Amino acid sequence: VQLQASGGGLGQAGGYLRLSCAASGNTFSTNGMGWFRQAPGKEQEFVASIGGNAFSTYYAASVKGRFTISRDNAKNTVYLRMNSLKPDDTAVYYCAARKRYCSGYECVAAPSTYDYWGQGTLVTVSS
Repeated sequence: VQLQASGGGLGQAGGYLRLSCAASGNTFSTNGMGWFRQAPGKEQEFVASIGGNAFSTYYAASVKGRFTISRDNAKNTVYLRMNSLKPDDTAVYYCAARKRYCSGYECVAAPSTYDYWGQGTLVTVSS
């Protein structure tokens, strides 16, 4: 499975951006998908996750209410709509896919749960 993230760039505080993650290859082997981010000088952190059927979503407290994760299984694509951007949202955003079923925040937020990773897309939010 290959993941290609796109949509990053320069955003303004209070504005929005939408990231996309297109999956190719043996996508039938994937289940849930997630977004993680890593800001300069900081550790990677969980952002959001969505189940294979798109019914279950999870968000980090720092983005809940501002970000929305969604997926279009017909296009093998996952999206992250980021509203009300803050300078603290500046980071490289990575999409990831997991093969196994996973429920509960602790599971979906753990990087070790995911089997495939995209190359990352840079989001920079100016104040």
